[in-house]
Amino acid sequence: MEGFNEQVVKRKNKSKQLMIKLLALVLLFAVPALCVVIGLMVKIPYLLMVAFFLFLGGIYGVWYTFSGQRVEFEYSVVGDYLHVSKIISLRKRKKMCNIPIKDIEILEIGDKTVREMSFSKVYMAAEDADDVNGNWFAVFSTPERGRCLLVFNPNEQILQGMKPYLKRELMLKLFYKRSENA
Repeated sequence: MEGFNEQVVKRKNKSKQLMIKLLALVLLFAVPALCVVIGLMVKIPYLLMVAFFLFLGGIYGVWYTFSGQRVEFEYSVVGDYLHVSKIISLRKRKKMCNIPIKDIEILEIGDKTVREMSFSKVYMAAEDADDVNGNWFAVFSTPERGRCLLVFNPNEQILQGMKPYLKRELMLKLFYKRSENA
């Protein structure tokens, strides 16, 4: 029977998410207020009613924006594949990538090896994108995209699920702290 390991990692909110939330709140009050001011200046009572309904619709829009900032990443090892999905506010799941574990060329914590390399696609599925010393970097190649990079935060269970399918030199380096030549 195939092994199955799964992990869910929540993304930490950064200043970008805070700015999106702040902008949503400003728009919630600014757009209806603008309609009220124009309605009072031009003496069109219809615009006061439009402002009220814009405010009610804006409340839903702000809630949707706030909840959309909750992002989780799911890592699953099923057999010899690593599946990475992005879950947005528990209402939308987007498959980021499915990687044959045997195709992983480099797997290490920290970006010292991959810093100078170029990639056609980078999959950012880490808890904190700025934590280069705590993130794991996996380099793999696909026929469709070429050389790709996955940045993620696997726990020990995910790494142990990947262990039987990794290339020998990677397994020796990661789990036994030695190179194949030693």
